[in-house]
Amino acid sequence: MLEPNGPLPPEIYWRRRAFAIGILVVALALVIWLVLAVTRGGDSPGTTKAAATSTSAATNKPAGASSTPPPTTGESSAKPSGSTTAAPASSPVAAGACPDQSLAVKVTVEQPTYKTGETPVFGIVITNISSSSCSRDVGSGLQQVSVTTLDGQRRLWSSTDCYPDGAPDVRTLNRGEQAAFMVTWSGSTSQPNCAGDRVQVPPGAYTVIAQLGSLRSAAEPFNIA
Repeated sequence: MLEPNGPLPPEIYWRRRAFAIGILVVALALVIWLVLAVTRGGDSPGTTKAAATSTSAATNKPAGASSTPPPTTGESSAKPSGSTTAAPASSPVAAGACPDQSLAVKVTVEQPTYKTGETPVFGIVITNISSSSCSRDVGSGLQQVSVTTLDGQRRLWSSTDCYPDGAPDVRTLNRGEQAAFMVTWSGSTSQPNCAGDRVQVPPGAYTVIAQLGSLRSAAEPFNIA
């Protein structure tokens, strides 16, 4: 139906104008949406996932990464056998301790002859024969006094057979200084670990020897009458 010629009434004019503006707004919104859709085409969910994966890979560093490793335990800090760092040379004795060659051991007999039933008394004298002071454990557990036949072929008694243990006794000995000890013997035989019966040694000639670890004294003779 054709509209009549001539100016439109104001209400119709403004209604059409508003309708045209509405169409233009909708069209403009559609154009903007299409532009945004095309522009954001690369920002897909797959890209977001790839970025997350890349972050995870950076967080979980592979072996040999340059980040500082955690402190090692004392165990794992030991150098391997192929290390070029030389280990300190081991010393045969502790610093300041007396080596065997710096000491001399001597045994003494209180009297040359004892009657049967008497208890012989022996002395142990340990002397520092070196040119400097040093220390050594000379406790009774390390001392040993033994009685043998005169020819040394048969051992009759030892101070450690029945009393093997003793308290430590560390002494610092200056040059030429001595440490002296006394040991009393019952006059009866003994065996290691105090095994077997102990019997009185018959009259005869015997020898006594003193030891401190691997150091041995010369044999000293005595008699039982």
